[in-house]
Amino acid sequence: MTTVLADVVRDKLAALRVIPIVVIDDPSQALPLADALAQGGLPCAEVTLRTSAGFETIAAMAARGDILVGAGTVTTVEQVDRAVDSGAVFLVCPGLSVDVVRRARDRGVLILPGVATASELQSAIGEGLESVKLFPAEVLGGVKLLDALSGPFPSVRFMPSGGITIENALSYLDHASTFAVGASWITPRALLRSGDFDSIWALAAQAASTLGSGSRS
Repeated sequence: MTTVLADVVRDKLAALRVIPIVVIDDPSQALPLADALAQGGLPCAEVTLRTSAGFETIAAMAARGDILVGAGTVTTVEQVDRAVDSGAVFLVCPGLSVDVVRRARDRGVLILPGVATASELQSAIGEGLESVKLFPAEVLGGVKLLDALSGPFPSVRFMPSGGITIENALSYLDHASTFAVGASWITPRALLRSGDFDSIWALAAQAASTLGSGSRS
């Protein structure tokens, strides 16, 4: 069973519906990025560990207290510990590693391993997980794959990621098995490198208004 904290975090992500995915090179941009996301209506971020700035960025954003910060591209047990120690409250993986899943659960954080097949999903369920990342969603078949997997596994909730855009995100979010989508289009690396946080704010605001929980009210 998941921990209380993990359940609470998943509920918060589900309420936001859109999770910005961040690949950042300069940790000094963490706070202005957090400002842009929060003011745009998406106070959360999956900060990937694809660059050396990942852990420092997570720590800086988490210290604010008003941003839900997770670590992405988590592939090792050591990264689990370092990400949680830096303040990450959820972890996202490109694939399924039993050792990583078990360590994350030991640390009491939400873990969303990437699955691409029914066999991987069944293994995740065997580890007690109820939520996973579907990755790379578009390449694998998109919503049609959600249809196929949610039939035999109706209790699982998915966060599709990979190839999700502002144009196709709603088709995923309208699926009953989806609780949120990963959104790399909100924080393009080029905008981060140029320090164009006004554009990031605008992209976050657009996503929040058209795809977020408030868009259905």
